[in-house]
Amino acid sequence: MPVSIDQIADRVERLLLRYGELKRTNALLAEQVEALTRERDSLKSRLAAARARVDTLIERLPESAAQSTPREDE
Repeated sequence: MPVSIDQIADRVERLLLRYGELKRTNALLAEQVEALTRERDSLKSRLAAARARVDTLIERLPESAAQSTPREDE
């Protein structure tokens, strides 16, 4: 049973439509990855800044307070 030109043309048309859909989906996913990467980097930066502030506050504690406060890892 030979395949007609019309059947081949229909199949090519469906493949082209599917290709366009996949290309758009890929672009949207790439945008989401970029946004999540920016968000992650921002959160890492904020975490580093918060750690620095906590370290500074710990250094300002009087020596006696630092020794009498139990540490979490003990």
